[in-house]
Amino acid sequence: MKIAVTIPAYNEEKTIAQVIEDIKKALDRKHNYEIIVVDDGSTDRTSKIAKESGATVYSHPMNYGLAETFKTAMQKASEHKADVIVHTDADGQYEASDIPKLIQKLNEGYELVLGSRLSGSIESMPLINRIGNKAFSIVISQITRQRITDSQTGLRAFTKEVAKLPIISNYTYTQEQILRASKAKFRIAEVPVTFKKRRSGKSRLLRNPFDYAIKAWITIFRIYRDYEPLKFFGIFGTAILAIGLVLGAFVTYSFITTGLVGGIPRVVLSGVFITMGIQIILFGFLADMMKK
Repeated sequence: MKIAVTIPAYNEEKTIAQVIEDIKKALDRKHNYEIIVVDDGSTDRTSKIAKESGATVYSHPMNYGLAETFKTAMQKASEHKADVIVHTDADGQYEASDIPKLIQKLNEGYELVLGSRLSGSIESMPLINRIGNKAFSIVISQITRQRITDSQTGLRAFTKEVAKLPIISNYTYTQEQILRASKAKFRIAEVPVTFKKRRSGKSRLLRNPFDYAIKAWITIFRIYRDYEPLKFFGIFGTAILAIGLVLGAFVTYSFITTGLVGGIPRVVLSGVFITMGIQIILFGFLADMMKK
């Protein structure tokens, strides 16, 4: 079994050598592995240091972002005929010693194994990140019908089949890979891991956490729309239909009790909401039929 350890990196010259060295110690001679670093247009010595440390390095001509770096990593892992891919970060926050635990879980028959920080040990994580991660994980758990405690983890291991799943987001891959793996009926598991405090300042791959959160939610909605169209459109359609029915009931009550409908705009608005709601629900049925 050949293992590709893929590492996205952007201006991580201070940590990349130690990350690579730790991975080598963790995997040692017991595993057939290769370390692949995807340099996302770094302007420092990240690429040079990674090569000197023994990694195979592929470089983007400019900074494309986390999702595109992940896609490149998957493409290169496939070209290198990897059977298993371990994906980790270049900043040294994840313990390389946890990697064998993820690989062992794959050997037990799982196809996507997440390194859960929230069920493991966290040395430091901003409160806003914890809240956001828990919110994302609750939504992902509901969609996949499986408890996921850490949907944004950057440490994960998966088979070459999972690596082939398409990623449509141009910003992140973390939640989308889980959703697509679940819908493709791949077995997903989590193992607790250690998450250390970042030693070299803020994350460079994710420079704006609020922008990241907005785009990640958009990605989740798009996946939900594609894989659960009846539920997706049904929720919105039912909500709009309910508003129209409430307005209609108010107009009807006003007419029965006073003989007045309460104004033509209110009647028209009720009709518009009812029509829109029914159309959206019917569109959900149509999309669900086309999906199948």
